[in-house]
Amino acid sequence: MHIEIEPKILYFGSSVVLISTINEDGTPNLAPMSSAWWLNRSCMLGLSSKSQTVLNMIREGECVLNLPSIDLIPAIERLTLLTGRNPVPESKAARGYRFEPDKFGVSGLTPLPSRAVRAPRVRQCPVHLEAKLVKVHPFEEPSSLVALEVHIEKIHVEQALTMEDHPNYVDPSQWNPMIMNFCEYFGLGDQLSASRLAPVFGPGAAR
Repeated sequence: MHIEIEPKILYFGSSVVLISTINEDGTPNLAPMSSAWWLNRSCMLGLSSKSQTVLNMIREGECVLNLPSIDLIPAIERLTLLTGRNPVPESKAARGYRFEPDKFGVSGLTPLPSRAVRAPRVRQCPVHLEAKLVKVHPFEEPSSLVALEVHIEKIHVEQALTMEDHPNYVDPSQWNPMIMNFCEYFGLGDQLSASRLAPVFGPGAAR
């Protein structure tokens, strides 16, 4: 039997993304989020316009989407309830956020130079997606939420994640992303079955 409910938030499960941007003074900012989805070489990011990340992206027109694996949960936890915005917006302060200018230092993560954008990549993340901002879409007005449309310019992955005979393909059996499921962290379980879509998009597909 189904029942009608009114949950506080709808996070049925999506990958955690660690977004790196450049602050106005040239220092890097780092922020975890999980409202993201991809289509071809584009991605839509759901964020609050009050965040330092959004301010940086609008000003600089770029970012890096770093995808952490489950072993980076401790680093993500160290970044939780931190903001690069000073002063801290009242709505965030009420939820326990505090200002932290050195997100890389606090998290213990290491910046790497990018190729197409100024924002750094995160060395410990297995996947780095360098991205340029395309458009900002107001979302659920009059809230502060915005949907940021970005285009992926460069893709970097750990070589161990790729298929041996097909270096441009990620082996899904080797990739274990961190998933945010109703504000709790999860990883992937074992493969349940083969998919009929796999041959269509796999290395042997006609192109």
